[in-house]
Amino acid sequence: MQIVTNEKLIKRNARVGQITSLAGLAVLVVGMIISFSRTDLFVWSMVALLVGFTFSQIGIYFSNRWGRRPRPDEHLDAALKGLDANYTLYHYSTPTSHLLVGPAGIWVLIPRHQRGKFVFEKGRWHQKGGGILQAYLKIFAQEGLGRPDLEAPAEIDEMYKYLQRQLNEVNNLPVSAVLVLTNENADIEEHPEAPLPAVHAKKLKEFIRKEAKTKPVPLPRVKKIQEQLG
Repeated sequence: MQIVTNEKLIKRNARVGQITSLAGLAVLVVGMIISFSRTDLFVWSMVALLVGFTFSQIGIYFSNRWGRRPRPDEHLDAALKGLDANYTLYHYSTPTSHLLVGPAGIWVLIPRHQRGKFVFEKGRWHQKGGGILQAYLKIFAQEGLGRPDLEAPAEIDEMYKYLQRQLNEVNNLPVSAVLVLTNENADIEEHPEAPLPAVHAKKLKEFIRKEAKTKPVPLPRVKKIQEQLG
């Protein structure tokens, strides 16, 4: 398997994560000091706390994706290690963050590193259990699962538009998406009504190989797409 990674973007965004995290912490400390020492400046202390919290959340967003090791791209590299040379994995070099192109088709990979059990109910995935620790992590240490059911169609549409510009045709292009859980302490229930497949990273390679057997894409077309993506 070939891997194409935009290292420049990763380094830049990792730096952004560091700066915003430190700035958020500093502003939060200032807000706390003001709230205890200058009660007459209560409004300003609340503003500082709000700004500090916002900066911290931005820092978490960037750090989780580009600063913390192993990064999402590294989790996917490890999960797909062993695929043959007809596959190419792209990180941050196409309209979607993570893209796999090969005999199984074109796959938008949507990684999530949250822990816990995930079930699809009432039109979206929900995180179950975890208690107080999980509630703390959601607020201060990690992002929520978000809405991959909405994210996937949007990213697939962007890839269709991009490939249309690159290849000048999109007839029967096999673009799909899969939600990938990368945390060792994560589990997900399969659900027939889920809008996209969801697998744990340790089962991702098996999933891709199965897709290549059931819905194979001719190698000449795979190579053409890969050549255009670079």
